[in-house]
Amino acid sequence: MKILIRATNWVGDAIMALPALRAVRKRFPDAEITIVARPYVADIYRDQEICDQLIPYDPKGLHAGFSGRERLAAELRARKFDVALLLQNAFDAAWLAWRARIPERIGYARHARSFLLTHSVPLPRQGEIPAHETYYYLELLRRAGWGHSVKDETFIGLRVPDEKRRSADEFLSKSGVRQGAMRIAVAAGASYGSAKCWPPLRFAEVANRLQWETEAEIILFGTAGRPLISPGKPQLPICLRCSRSASSSSATIPARCTLLLLLACPSSPCLAPPIRTERPRSRRAAALFSKSLTAAHVFSAAARPIIGA
Repeated sequence: MKILIRATNWVGDAIMALPALRAVRKRFPDAEITIVARPYVADIYRDQEICDQLIPYDPKGLHAGFSGRERLAAELRARKFDVALLLQNAFDAAWLAWRARIPERIGYARHARSFLLTHSVPLPRQGEIPAHETYYYLELLRRAGWGHSVKDETFIGLRVPDEKRRSADEFLSKSGVRQGAMRIAVAAGASYGSAKCWPPLRFAEVANRLQWETEAEIILFGTAGRPLISPGKPQLPICLRCSRSASSSSATIPARCTLLLLLACPSSPCLAPPIRTERPRSRRAAALFSKSLTAAHVFSAAARPIIGA
C-alpha cells in the first residue's frame, strides 16, 4: 500500500499533527508512506520516523505557478499512490491529489473541495472534540475509519538525533545559555498579525515570574520582521531570531528546552501540557479571547509541570 500525506503548511500546525502522523504509521506499519510538505516543515519531520519519503513542495521555487504544480502532480502520478490523506485544508491540496490520479482521497470538507475528494469528511461541530488542535487531525483519522480511539495518541514529542542535540546545545551555549540551567522557550510572534498574539507585557510578566521561581533561562523566539519582547529583570533573556525557513538544526532548539510557551494561535495557548480551552467561534472572538487571558492564568498552567505549583 502506498500512502501520500499532504502536510500542513505552518510549523505549529505541523507539530500539532504529529500524533496523527504517528497513528497512521502505527496503523499501517508495512505501508510506503510519503509526506508532501513545505521545505521548512519537511525539515521538522525528517527525523521523526513517521514516513519513508519526504517530498518538499516549494511553490515559490521549483513548483511555482500552474506549471510548477503540474510538475509536482506529474511526479506524484508516476509514483502511483493508492490513497491520499490531506491534513492541509486548502483546495490546492485536494486539486494536487486529484491531478495525481490517486484513487482514494481523504480530507475535511472545506474550501469548496468536496467534489475532488472520494471521502469528504464532515467538520467536527463545536464541542464535539476537545479544543486542542491535535484532536482536529486525529478526528480526521477516526472519521475516515483509520482509528477507533484517539484518546491514547495525543502526546506531542520531537525525536532529536544525538548529533543535532549536541549541535543545538552548542548553539545555545554560544548564545549565552547557562549550562545545566532549566530552559523555557517563549514564542511571542505570529505570521498573520497582532490579532493572533497575546499582549507582549503579559509574556513579560509570565517570563519574569517563571524566572524568579525556577532560575530558568528564558529563550525568546520571534518570527522574521516582528520585534521580540524583553521581559526585563531579573536578567535579560536570550533572543533567537527564527523564521519559516529555519534549518533543521535550529528547529531542534525548542526540543532542547523544558517548556515552550506559545500563545500565537487563534484557539488556545500551547504549553506542556497544553491549557484546555473552548475554541472561539470567530477570528474576532479569538483575538478577544487571547487578550482576555491573564498572566496569572498562564503562569499557573506553565508552572504546574515544572515546579508543582
